[in-house]
Amino acid sequence: MRRNNFEKDFEEFVVVKESPIHGKGIFADAEIPAGELVMVIRGEVITGTECERREEEDNNVYIFWNGRYYIDTVNTEKIKYINHDCNPNCEVQDRDRETLNLVSKRTIFQGEEITMDYGYDEIYEDCQCLTCNGNN
Repeated sequence: MRRNNFEKDFEEFVVVKESPIHGKGIFADAEIPAGELVMVIRGEVITGTECERREEEDNNVYIFWNGRYYIDTVNTEKIKYINHDCNPNCEVQDRDRETLNLVSKRTIFQGEEITMDYGYDEIYEDCQCLTCNGNN
């Protein structure tokens, strides 16, 4: 059951570990029910121009866009490690100008990697996610 006003988040149960998808990933250290706030995505709010500069010059791939604002998460401890999956267990939802919500789409089991769909066309061309590799 998805709620609009979340009472708490599950960030204390999100840990960073080596990922079978790519590099490091974030994992559930406890079961997270469907429709729950996994964590609030925080970072530096930047302009579109600054986003492009950071992507091109700094190779920064840790920037979220909520349709209006860019949020750079490169200096965060956890969310910057979220990996893509074409059948993700989480989705990003609008929150406010400076933050977004990462919400579970289904129950995420303890030890399972927390994933989202990055949502840009290039990712699908040669996707190596667990779903596309037949491991999900």
